[in-house]
Amino acid sequence: MKIMERFFQIETEWNVIQIPPKPNGFAVFILGDRSDFVDSSSSFWHQHYGRYQLMQDLIDNGYTLMHSNLYGNNWGSPRAVTMAKQLYHLAMKKEILNPRIHLLVDGMGGLTALQMMQDIPEKIRSVAMLNPCLDLKAHLEKEKEHKFFYKRLRKEISEAYLIEPKKILSLALPTLTHKNATELPVRVWQKMNGTVYDPEDHGKKFEALRKHSEHPIQLIYHLGENPYRINQSVIKFYREFEKIL
Repeated sequence: MKIMERFFQIETEWNVIQIPPKPNGFAVFILGDRSDFVDSSSSFWHQHYGRYQLMQDLIDNGYTLMHSNLYGNNWGSPRAVTMAKQLYHLAMKKEILNPRIHLLVDGMGGLTALQMMQDIPEKIRSVAMLNPCLDLKAHLEKEKEHKFFYKRLRKEISEAYLIEPKKILSLALPTLTHKNATELPVRVWQKMNGTVYDPEDHGKKFEALRKHSEHPIQLIYHLGENPYRINQSVIKFYREFEKIL
């Protein structure tokens, strides 16, 4: 049996909903990293070997997937958060799905995820994060050490937030505070080497924040040598929070 894929636009942005041959009634919303995209017939996750495997494992387990271009390198901008919510509401109208969804975060997608967790917690079942970026302010500060990347990041943020680069520092960029300490179940899979976002500023900081608010999360460190095991671990985590519909 074939997967059904629907590519469509909301305003300027391409989106895709993938329906498995045997749906389990639950949906996973993919929030990708800075290289992520969705166009009229494909996406970064279709073309990246590792992410494609994760996508296939989720589909094989009956999950409906939703994924949006979200203005490309959006860095958690307000319009990306609005677009993500629009896709959620559209998917709920068009498909037969449980209204409480799982989020699947890759890198930069963490910035949008945190805002969705704050704005629509009642619509979210659980959140799986892979090497997340959760504090844009801290990431920008860290990139000052690398002139080329800092300049590129400033340009991307100014385009995402529709402001001039010189005004970025006066902008209230997404940062980790007590406001982010929701009660939603979260698990972080953090690669120990070769990651763009320093875990000390992101996953570890979020872990401390949630511990302080008495809603601890699990942070799992790994070497990235067994992607299949991580994929199965993500699915197992989702299933833990499907007992109550």
